[in-house]
Amino acid sequence: MSPHVLHPGSRVRTAAVLLTLLTTLGVLAGCSRADEGSSAAPAETSPAAEVRLGYFPNITHAPALIGVEQGLFTAELGNTTLTPQTFNAGPDQVNALLGGSIDVAFIGSGPAINAFTKSNGEAVRLVAGSTSAGAQLVTSPDITSPERLKGKVIATPQLGNTQDIALKTWLKENGLPIGEGPDAVTVQNIENPQTLDLFKQGKVAGGWLPEPWSSRLVDAGAKVLLDEKSLWPDGKFPTTVIIVRTQFLQEHPQTVEAILRGEQRAIEFVRDQPDQARTITNGAIEKITGSALPAPVLDRAFTELSFDSDPLASTFPQLAKDSVTAGIADSEPDLTGLLAPAAVDTVRQSVGEPAVDPAGLAAAN
Repeated sequence: MSPHVLHPGSRVRTAAVLLTLLTTLGVLAGCSRADEGSSAAPAETSPAAEVRLGYFPNITHAPALIGVEQGLFTAELGNTTLTPQTFNAGPDQVNALLGGSIDVAFIGSGPAINAFTKSNGEAVRLVAGSTSAGAQLVTSPDITSPERLKGKVIATPQLGNTQDIALKTWLKENGLPIGEGPDAVTVQNIENPQTLDLFKQGKVAGGWLPEPWSSRLVDAGAKVLLDEKSLWPDGKFPTTVIIVRTQFLQEHPQTVEAILRGEQRAIEFVRDQPDQARTITNGAIEKITGSALPAPVLDRAFTELSFDSDPLASTFPQLAKDSVTAGIADSEPDLTGLLAPAAVDTVRQSVGEPAVDPAGLAAAN
């Protein structure tokens, strides 16, 4: 604005202009990063030509495996091409999401938070839940208390993944140092199949693992030292959730909702036909990894899990604190705007289920 002289008769008009300007600036200043990266759809949206879906060949991702194998996603997507891509652990998925090489991911809660905070709350949105529970600290039978873990090697799937954060938080809360030596617990990040082999060889004492790997170690002689369910109210904590690239959600909300409809159908399939769901999931795991699960492992793993599209948003503030306690994050992140519940609420209400509790994590409209 160029400077000008104020004449007496122009005071009212000038005051009005200044008030309008200050009000506008106030609104802009009040916009949070969540508003800037809001999942609110732009004026023109359309179904995507292709959706690239990431997930794990794990029982904790059974709705994704069933949805792909049974064509449930494809049926809901219409003319949109589904391109599946599998991963072993969440941090790799985070890199794929932030790099723009996948659009939607079934992922652990820890990496979901990491993707949001790593991008300053802009790159991804949490759009649904999928799986609750199904993670345990399983160890050799001689380890009967936390103190007995000193001097031992305990595995987690990958640095910064959901189980890695949970183990490190629990160790610190129990006063157990993390590191090398007889008075500390060594935490090693090892891919799940290798953890099983190393446990059989006596080279690791156990692991904080998701299903089916905790059950596979139990089948190999381990025992459960701690079930993570015991650490959460009502035993509920998000093991697998669904996150989406924010830009993809903004441009193609119809496609995101279609993916969630497919997931809902897969969840209902697990509930209504549990035996067939187990068979299909095991077949998908064998197709991807080359190895099917033994029947006892399959049965035990499924009994440890609960499948629901509710992301359990109220647990995320504690999960964020845990990432700091575990040393994965430097400071507790602000998760406002992480959740974009519109699509999952629409899908849930269409089948008679209640809308999810946003727990203060949804962006302002």
